[in-house]
Amino acid sequence: MLSRRNWLAGALLAQSPASPTPRIAGDWITIAGPPDLGRLATPKQQAVDFAIWEALDGSWQAWSCIRHTAEAGATRLFHRWQGPSPIQPGWEAMGVAMRADPAFGERLGSLQAPYVVRIDGHYHMYYTSGGRLFVALSEDGKTFARHQVEPGRFGVFERFSTGEEKIVGGAGRDIMLLRDSSRWIAYYTANPDNIGRVYARTSADHKSWDQPRIVAWGGEAGTNFYSAECPFVYRLPGSPWYFLFRTQLYSPDPMTRVYRSRDPLDFGLDNDSCLVARLSVAAPELFEYRGRLHIAALTPKLDGLRTAPLEFA
Repeated sequence: MLSRRNWLAGALLAQSPASPTPRIAGDWITIAGPPDLGRLATPKQQAVDFAIWEALDGSWQAWSCIRHTAEAGATRLFHRWQGPSPIQPGWEAMGVAMRADPAFGERLGSLQAPYVVRIDGHYHMYYTSGGRLFVALSEDGKTFARHQVEPGRFGVFERFSTGEEKIVGGAGRDIMLLRDSSRWIAYYTANPDNIGRVYARTSADHKSWDQPRIVAWGGEAGTNFYSAECPFVYRLPGSPWYFLFRTQLYSPDPMTRVYRSRDPLDFGLDNDSCLVARLSVAAPELFEYRGRLHIAALTPKLDGLRTAPLEFA
């Protein structure tokens, strides 16, 4: 339960003119509808964690993990949509984009949480499978190929949490990367003791990573294994503030709590001192389009993607 002291701290921060708070600043647009899985489709399929980005040719791309499909094993695969802009509805469903392949060290039917970032002219798609982190590369931002970190090894790093002696495989997922000055910060969720926490690791070259550390958990968001899903961190330009978006509920009433901190490696450990907002969205990503900030999120029925303008008041 949220203590009075933590509630007052959050309220004072939210009221400070120098302490901005995010809010949805326009209507939602459903850009992508139900995925087209062909023979792998089922009535129970759901679109969950996803990535959205602009490809080299100016088209916009989105890949989502689709769960509860007819895929063997863990039932998850990646589906792709394509559209002319992130604020225009009616994107085309492009079908299955990737399926897990044990030959690359992936777990059968386990592809989760793609995240795409452009580094040194290449599109890097980070994703997890069976509790391991992988990366695929692309020149054009549309066609990706799995990348060997070193000869014979495709996994980027094995260790996700600070308590992996208790589990097998790490159970890390929902990764995203933030460029922070001269370093990279990888954020993700893991629950080695069945408590969902947000972890981070840093790197100077996005190849060699330091040890994982916990940067957020507990508080009002709870201590369930799903209390720290799909972490996304945004640095507000021209300010000292970092914002962590952390999802607890997907459907039918999505919920993401937002935390604000000057330290990108501390958003509150089992307290709500950094909590500043609650948004009715799930698995959000922030992006800029034509000079304006937007948010992308899952549709409430988990059958597609939607976007809306976002601003920091």
